[in-house]
Amino acid sequence: MSSADPLPALLVAVPAVILACQAGAAVCRRLGQPPVVGEIATGILLGPSLLGWIWPQAQHALFPASVLPYTSVLGQLGLLAFMFLVGLELDLKNLRGHTRVAVAVSQAGMLLPLTLGALLAIAMYDGFAPDGVGRTPFILFMAVAMSITAFPVLARILIDRGLYGTPLGALAMACAAVDDVVAWCLLALVVALSSAGSPMEAATTAGLAVAFTLFMLYAVRPLLARWAARADRAGDAMVLVALFSGLSLSALATDRIGVHALFGAFLFGVITPRTGGRIEVAAARLRAFTVPVLLPLFFVHTGLRTDIGGLTASPELWLWTAAILAVAFLGKWGGATGAARASGRPWREALSIGALMNCRGLTELVVLNVGLELGVIGPQLFTMLVLMALVTTAITSPALTRLRATQASGKDGAASPDQAPAPPENALSRP
Repeated sequence: MSSADPLPALLVAVPAVILACQAGAAVCRRLGQPPVVGEIATGILLGPSLLGWIWPQAQHALFPASVLPYTSVLGQLGLLAFMFLVGLELDLKNLRGHTRVAVAVSQAGMLLPLTLGALLAIAMYDGFAPDGVGRTPFILFMAVAMSITAFPVLARILIDRGLYGTPLGALAMACAAVDDVVAWCLLALVVALSSAGSPMEAATTAGLAVAFTLFMLYAVRPLLARWAARADRAGDAMVLVALFSGLSLSALATDRIGVHALFGAFLFGVITPRTGGRIEVAAARLRAFTVPVLLPLFFVHTGLRTDIGGLTASPELWLWTAAILAVAFLGKWGGATGAARASGRPWREALSIGALMNCRGLTELVVLNVGLELGVIGPQLFTMLVLMALVTTAITSPALTRLRATQASGKDGAASPDQAPAPPENALSRP
């Protein structure tokens, strides 16, 4: 092989990243944290925030410039597959029996952080918006970034604590499902506004996105339902090929429309039937490769863009980071808790729902990378928001432990709900 061939360096970087993220996930798992916290932290540590700071030669040797485009593409493929799995597992049947409370909590859990995020963005626009970025896309993006809930991480926490099938778990999943749908629609609007050169182009992009969504729901979904009924006759490999091809083509369509490929993959997952043994087996196989092998490359891709050292240039930057954290906690946790309490839930349960809705995880990183790629936010603000995502995700498990322990002791005046068995191993994505 020639010296310019990136394959040898890629064969070093990929396993190094996978093993490092697995180690970080294992450490956090032992500490009672979701594995994604360790994977996010590992990605940051392998970037300029630590490895590039204390040993830049090692970072350049591990991630030479010739390798970065390939690791980025592999990470993006993993992200597309993961978004398909999130859509596949987004079951709105969770709303049954919880519609009123779920809608109320979701609305408050979105409206308050949207409002506070918009106000924060107005204050930050002059100092942090990149040149040429309009005020509206910047404000709308910050509002969306403050209102995200990580549906897969929330589900993982509920499973680990035996709360998945309890009333609390069902309500939290219902609220997160509504949040996910609204958040992705709002982010699609941000992408349309940012990518369009004029209001007419933005309106055209939005119209095409709506038309494509309707086409997928009312034309492709029935075809998939008929195909799923016969999928058991096909081999597992053919079903896997069909699902991956479908999510890829759907992602390509939304990318061409101008609302990012991630939306197409997510939408294809939403319309794919959840019944059928072959589909479940194929999804499990896709998950088994995507989550431990490809997603770590996305975490490192994010970590290489995150430079905590850049925030040391001025104490003012840390004050803005603290403001972002305050808005994130007050908006999401406070809004969801207040709505749950107003709906008649006991204080401890309301606070538990708020803590779960405040978990941002991988979903937030996806949104932040989209914003950085679009040029809506700059590197410094990107770093601040990544830290916010890490902190809000890391605080969820210990906060829930404290709240559930207090509730179980009877201090809230309400008994802790019975724990329910976890769903099958292939039921949810492992972020």
